[in-house]
Amino acid sequence: MVKYSVEQVSPKAVQKHAEDLYRNGFFCCEAVMSAIRSDFNVDVPEEVIALSSGMAIGAGRSGCMCGALNGGIMALSLFFGRTTQDGPKDPKVNYCMKLTHELHDWFRDANAKHANCCRVLTRGFEMAEGEHKAQCIAFTGLCAGKVAEILCRELNIKNIDDGPIEGLKAPYLPPAKN
Repeated sequence: MVKYSVEQVSPKAVQKHAEDLYRNGFFCCEAVMSAIRSDFNVDVPEEVIALSSGMAIGAGRSGCMCGALNGGIMALSLFFGRTTQDGPKDPKVNYCMKLTHELHDWFRDANAKHANCCRVLTRGFEMAEGEHKAQCIAFTGLCAGKVAEILCRELNIKNIDDGPIEGLKAPYLPPAKN
């Protein structure tokens, strides 16, 4: 497992940090990875952020799984993934998959669209503009915040927030067409 050096974390602060990183030039997956790396003071080179770059816009602009969710899965795998070839029954990889499945299902419900596919989540939006950008910033924060909650719980790091990361109350909608 990677080394980290924090005793307490605010997942809501991680959420906001990731949103700011996206707003200021990172893609969603990069913002999630960068926020987790810095806010948990993870002892890995910053090149780990580069590992997530290709996962943007549903993996290389393919529109598949949401890049924010991809970044969250990569961040969890950084902590709980494996580096040995111990087969499909390896408890370590199965535990990692359990945590990433938790994130996957939570995000599907929390994004108010009940989907994880970038193509579905962004249908009708003009890419990188207005409501599309606002939605992706929010999705980035949701994933980073939830990953932070999972890490706090699983690593026995004190979560200093007064409540959990909450999903969106309503979906972002594309602008009406004239």
